[in-house]
Amino acid sequence: MKRYSLLLLSILFGLSTGFAASVDVVDPPFWWADMESKELQIMLYGSDIGDAKVEFKAQHSTLHEVVRLSNSNYLLLYVDMEKAKAEEFTISLTVDGKNIELPYEIKERNQMRTKAQGFDSSDVLYLIMPDRFANGDPSNDVVPGMLEGKVDRKDPDARHGGDIKGIVDNLDYIYDLGVTAIWLNPIQENDMPAGSYHGYATTDYYKVDPRFGSNEDFVELIDKAHDKGLKVVMDMIFNHCGSEHHFFKDKPTHDWFNFQDNFKQTSYKTLPQFDPYASEVDKAEAVDGWFVEVMPDLNQRNRHVAQYLTQNSIWWIEYAGIDGIRQDTHPYADFDYMAEWCNLVREEYPDFTIVGETWLNTSVAVSYWQENSPVAYPKNSNLQVVMDFPLSYVMNRAFDEETTGWGQGLSAIYEYLSDDIVYNDPSNLLIFLDNHDTSRFYTSDEQKSDFNRYKQALGFMLTTRGIPELYYGTEILFAGDKGNGDGLLRADFPGGWAKDKTNAFNSSGRNKQEERVFQYTKKLLNWRKNTPVIANGKLKQFAPYYEVYTYVRYNEEAAVMVVLNGSSDSRKVDLNRYAEVLNGYSGAKDILSEKEVGLQTLTELEIAPKDIFIFELSK
Repeated sequence: MKRYSLLLLSILFGLSTGFAASVDVVDPPFWWADMESKELQIMLYGSDIGDAKVEFKAQHSTLHEVVRLSNSNYLLLYVDMEKAKAEEFTISLTVDGKNIELPYEIKERNQMRTKAQGFDSSDVLYLIMPDRFANGDPSNDVVPGMLEGKVDRKDPDARHGGDIKGIVDNLDYIYDLGVTAIWLNPIQENDMPAGSYHGYATTDYYKVDPRFGSNEDFVELIDKAHDKGLKVVMDMIFNHCGSEHHFFKDKPTHDWFNFQDNFKQTSYKTLPQFDPYASEVDKAEAVDGWFVEVMPDLNQRNRHVAQYLTQNSIWWIEYAGIDGIRQDTHPYADFDYMAEWCNLVREEYPDFTIVGETWLNTSVAVSYWQENSPVAYPKNSNLQVVMDFPLSYVMNRAFDEETTGWGQGLSAIYEYLSDDIVYNDPSNLLIFLDNHDTSRFYTSDEQKSDFNRYKQALGFMLTTRGIPELYYGTEILFAGDKGNGDGLLRADFPGGWAKDKTNAFNSSGRNKQEERVFQYTKKLLNWRKNTPVIANGKLKQFAPYYEVYTYVRYNEEAAVMVVLNGSSDSRKVDLNRYAEVLNGYSGAKDILSEKEVGLQTLTELEIAPKDIFIFELSK
């Protein structure tokens, strides 16, 4: 937060200090020339500046609108950037004959840093909650003056001290694992009295939480990740902010938030967004209701709120060079604004990718939020990637069940994928076994001991359609049941703290069971990274036959055939059933066992109980 107090400015500029007007915040703190958008909103927040006379002293950009809000502590400046060039200048405010001089800078664009790569189905995202991954800098664990002033690793809901440097220190581990992108839970400031570790109650949109590090530390992380070929996806929240944000403590206008005068919690039922029979009260409760009482709901229908949020996302892309955004609680915000925001971001960065959190229970509901959805037509969300929560639900039960002819075990997966007809682009679905909001894929010791359960689940997730996401710690058997609280789903990574008894970042710190799962995960991820047909190939699936589910990823150059046994008994697979995809291929290599089989004479294949083959076919 930049503070331009009258006392400081009087020292700098020789001014009198006989009045109370001051500027505490200038957002954004700087901007760039040659952006696609030719309008810049500069928000000034302080004390008694609403009636100030404004003199904009730039040479190459012009002030075309001054907006004086109902709260005199705010002033909005709208700047015409059509002819803007890089320069430093001042914005002068005059209040009661006294001046406040605010330095401002328009920068040259850094084309190397801001060449946003985006992400797609060739990638695998590794989801990290920064507070729980590794503590690289204990000196920032507690920051004087912040509302939550303690670290307590024994309390699952308190801050534990993980930070950006901890992630930087372990980039080699992440790269060697075989993922291609890092998705970070929010890193912006959350100066809240409690529960600030997770990051979903923003109190400063332009500042990294100092307990994670600085803005410069975040840029360093991205640069070092890029040096290793890793992309970085940043979590953002436009639906709400934290109740300690100055927006809420000192509201700019009567309509900056929804249900501003009387708290109304959301119904968490976002179906009214597209329900053809929906009532207006259900729509309002879902979209305008607050997520929780400490997260007031921003009103994106207010044009100033909308401009502020859009600029903030563009600022982070340009400043830090992030490759993608994961937008939290996407369906809870205003549909029309979010659709326009997606467009505006892609106008600036055509290769950029946005994934929206679409926590819904059916493929029809999720498909509504994907761009060019046939379900939503004529409306269009312009959102490239949506999160496939229903598939996660199916995967979390399918590999525990015996496969039957209908709806159980692997049949549930087969039947679910047949519903992909509702999607405009099934390859742009983010798929996952678990994440920071759900129960872990392992919820019990019994599940952790069943290697085949994970072997099948990960093998399927990394070879089916979509963009996989792996939640940190899944590769070393992290377990947790959401029924016992969210904090336990977000455990500390062993070895991330100096006094940890074990260090699971190294093989010597993993037990035999953990090492087996880790090596399997690493092998599959690194194989996938070098197998383009998994990313760009078509998908053909065969209905489960004698409890065996088979599908093929293929294009003109290559084919991969996946065979899963959904039975607790061995099964013999009649290969003649798959002749339409095997014709033209003479051999197959199972990438898991590295065994090769000849297809010209082999007509039958035996697969062990609950096992999986992943065959690379050869001509």
